[in-house]
Amino acid sequence: KNEKLNTENSDTIIIANINNDTKAVKLVSVYRDTLLNVKDDTYSKANAAYALGGPTQAVSMLNTNLDLDITEFATVDFGVLAKIIDAVGGIDLDISDAEYSLINPLIDEQNSVTGSDSEYISGPGYQHVNGTQATAYARIRKIDSDFKRAERQRIVLSKVFEEAKSANIGTLLNIIDTILPEVYTNMTSTDLISLAKDIFNYNIADQTGWPFEKETGSLPSDGLSYVFADSLEQNVKELHEYLFDNEDYNPSSTVSDISYELYNETGY
Repeated sequence: KNEKLNTENSDTIIIANINNDTKAVKLVSVYRDTLLNVKDDTYSKANAAYALGGPTQAVSMLNTNLDLDITEFATVDFGVLAKIIDAVGGIDLDISDAEYSLINPLIDEQNSVTGSDSEYISGPGYQHVNGTQATAYARIRKIDSDFKRAERQRIVLSKVFEEAKSANIGTLLNIIDTILPEVYTNMTSTDLISLAKDIFNYNIADQTGWPFEKETGSLPSDGLSYVFADSLEQNVKELHEYLFDNEDYNPSSTVSDISYELYNETGY
């Protein structure tokens, strides 16, 4: 349980929704630069909520702005993500020429920050990668956008999920035992063991990034670059349709109020 995780912005925000009836899993990246009500009517980038109150505030921010009822969270740093990927035996990735041009410096950085000793990737193409290499891939941003970066993160998570599904239960329990002390979560080992036992029945049905309708721009007040939800209300309505197949969802008055504030501030 790494307390330093509570003092920084969250680099990545992903919501995982599990339908216990169908065993379908949906992953939604919330773009970290999205302008939202992060705490007590303070409007900032979504990832700032973590620095303002750790995972509890980050979850509260998602519940408040997106009309959700998230109760469980897990926070991992890059080093732990690499260990999880290694624990399932690595993953297969298709690395483009552009991605290859940036991945080795990020592997260097990972090695230096986490104390790992990974070798470089020797070229682009479809290949098996270790945890440090996969984490470096998930961090690539400069060749395209933060939206593509979020997509790479979901690709890595989906691949880890598939590898975990093909492992035996003993291996999964061993992974939980090894990794859990380094994960900041409010789930117990019993919760995780229960998920692990069912993982063979789950399947990632879909994955996407949110907001669906979006614009990018800066605010005159600070000059920073943001992602603006083009109508928060509409985006929340579509999110509930996406996650819960609820086509008639009406956003709460809280979301309507936030949507109105955002419109006044940004014109969206």
